[in-house]
Amino acid sequence: MARKKTKKRPSKSKAPKKQVKLPSLKLSRKQKVVLGSFLMLFGFALLIAFSSFLINWQIDQSELSQLSDRNVQTRNWLSSFGAGISNFFIYKGFGVASFSLAILTFLTGFYLFLNLNSQRLKAYWFWGVLLMVWLSVFFGFFAEKNAMLGGTVGFETNDYLQDYLGLIGTILLMLFLAIVYLVFRLKITPERISVYFKKASSDIQEEFASDEEAPINTMTNEKASVKQDIVPDSPENTITEEVVIEQQLEPIVDEPKITSTTIEASNEDDISMEVETTEEEEVSETKANKLVEDFGEFDPKLELSNYKFPTIELLKDYSNSGGITINQEELEENKNKIVETLKNYKIGIDHIKATVGPTVTLYEIIPEAGIRISKIKNLEDDIALSLAALGIRIIAPIPGKGTVGIEVPNKNPRIVSMRSTIASPKFQNAEMELPIAFGKTISNETLVVDLAKMPHLLMAGATGQGKSVGLNAILTSLLYKKHPAEVKFVLVDPKKVELTLFNKIERHYLAKLPDSEDAIITDNSKVINTLNSLCIEMDERYELLKDAYVRNIKEYNAKFKARKLNPENGHKFLPYIVLVVDEFADLIMTAGKEVETPIARLAQLARAIGIHLIIATQRPSVNVITGMIKANFPARIAFRVMSKIDSRTILDNGGADQLIGRGDMLYTQGNELIRIQCAFVDTPEVDKICEYIGSQKAYPDAHKLPEYISEDSGTSLDIDISERDSLFNQAAEVLVTAQQGSASLLQRKLKIGYNRAGRIIDQLEAADIVGPFEGSKARQVLISDLQSLERHLNDEES
Repeated sequence: MARKKTKKRPSKSKAPKKQVKLPSLKLSRKQKVVLGSFLMLFGFALLIAFSSFLINWQIDQSELSQLSDRNVQTRNWLSSFGAGISNFFIYKGFGVASFSLAILTFLTGFYLFLNLNSQRLKAYWFWGVLLMVWLSVFFGFFAEKNAMLGGTVGFETNDYLQDYLGLIGTILLMLFLAIVYLVFRLKITPERISVYFKKASSDIQEEFASDEEAPINTMTNEKASVKQDIVPDSPENTITEEVVIEQQLEPIVDEPKITSTTIEASNEDDISMEVETTEEEEVSETKANKLVEDFGEFDPKLELSNYKFPTIELLKDYSNSGGITINQEELEENKNKIVETLKNYKIGIDHIKATVGPTVTLYEIIPEAGIRISKIKNLEDDIALSLAALGIRIIAPIPGKGTVGIEVPNKNPRIVSMRSTIASPKFQNAEMELPIAFGKTISNETLVVDLAKMPHLLMAGATGQGKSVGLNAILTSLLYKKHPAEVKFVLVDPKKVELTLFNKIERHYLAKLPDSEDAIITDNSKVINTLNSLCIEMDERYELLKDAYVRNIKEYNAKFKARKLNPENGHKFLPYIVLVVDEFADLIMTAGKEVETPIARLAQLARAIGIHLIIATQRPSVNVITGMIKANFPARIAFRVMSKIDSRTILDNGGADQLIGRGDMLYTQGNELIRIQCAFVDTPEVDKICEYIGSQKAYPDAHKLPEYISEDSGTSLDIDISERDSLFNQAAEVLVTAQQGSASLLQRKLKIGYNRAGRIIDQLEAADIVGPFEGSKARQVLISDLQSLERHLNDEES
């Protein structure tokens, strides 16, 4: 029996080989360059041959049957080859429409040579071949005058259609297919045509008006004004001409039309009743439809209509080959050690399968019947010892599968580049409100999630394990997918160095307080005002949703684009707002409840109105990540942490303490844990992206948040008792008891922020309770005991 088992195991270990060979089908970079060069040259050769054939086809016609003879001379610029292939595609094929094949071949080679996104090629080939067939059949109408125009295919197809549909029916069919092409491929609709002609006519009227020096008032959907603006984000301080485009937002709700009907009395005892009804809704709907018909839907991107998204070339490709390099000896060695270790503890295995990822390999095990799963789970340290590897993690069982998973780090981990995740079809084709490409899973699949559905994200991990790179990956994903009109960022960076690169895109993507100079918040004392300002923004947005009779920001913006909401009533297009906090523990230490309260309020209520939070911390302790915060952050990411307690704090589960670092992370959205290798985006790459965006035309200023005025704010010497802070008396008692005039002491004792503590100290100075500022020394307390303090306060009130 033992020999039979040893014979079966090698055959079963072939399972991972089948998985490993799949990625090798992809073309390497060298293969793409060679194939691309060939296709470009071949497409160019077809263009030369086809062009020559149109000139010399009559002369070469008699030689076509003898092309195999080397002594035959043809006039085609590519000799016998050119004459033969041109005769096949043009004369016997699709006529002059065959030029599209040459162009498509050249274009395919160009995309492969430069390693561009090949998704567009499918659309080019699909519509290009359809257009070629349509032109060939269209030119078939003129076959009697020139048979070369449509070729044999065009003539025969046209003749076939006319036999069954007649001449008029064939023309109508061809016209319908042309309309389909114009609408779906070129996006030409009657609304666009009408807007174009109306704009052209208004431009002509304005031109005549300027010639006659008589202004004419015209209502257009767009009006442009030119002004000179210095773009500070560009590498040099060059003056660029900036065209500001404003959209005409006409009132769409007229005064409600009231109609009245009278119900006459049926007999003498009854009383007649007059019933009034309004036609406001109907009028509003009609007006909105008329505006959409005249001007089209409102386009929030129009002001920056020439904005160009960052190109994929700005990101570095860290992988030399497209697939994962597999070490078959390493796989076999790890498998044998796992089997041997379990065998030592009398745990038999029926089947084992390996799935190789960029940094970790997952070994899926099906134990023999009767083996307890907990027994395998308890051998985690023993398996790690036998493999001599860090970061061993056992998943017992794997959710949704009847297997036990053992994750083993690869000896030669591969860097997952941000370029590969951004270029993946899963991200490019993502139909999400706020798509984020985190990186790649163990099965080498790109993980793309929607921040709008999370709706908030909590990140934690020890210092140097990849949190800041993870934040950069999130922001980079949104920059590659969303227009500046669609999303704004509020960035909080207590470290002062992690997010400063995004200063270059301040006037494109960032939001700030009206009186703030820097869009990126590096001073903890300013965070409180910003968070409370976001709460005001949240309340204002909910009022707009209430007036619009919608439930979320997506429905509201759709209604506004359809011109069903009146801008004169305060309605406007609402961009998504993403708040990013790089080090949350530092805020809790310095501000405490003043930060936690607005954060918790935003986390509970801000989802529907498009405000989403991303909070990162290197201290995942319970006094930083409180229960109120955790309850509203179902989506969490854990990089490597130092203890199991920290792992349970952030994930409510173990495992984060067994990660290997350098971007290795666990992601959960309230159900199962997914192990991911975070995409790596380096500082120079982020700098290039921000430089590319910042050098383009921008809005006049960053997006303005509502102004927030603190309730306890006042001058530095508030003498008026009515303007004193509500904690004034309590603060005075703390300082008199301690005989130390320190703002930090008030922060600790009263659990308030630095700003508020500083204002209270100023008020205590004005009340002659503490002395003046003395540099690094604590202020002198001028009152000796609490009885004297009470008499002093009573004297002030009287």
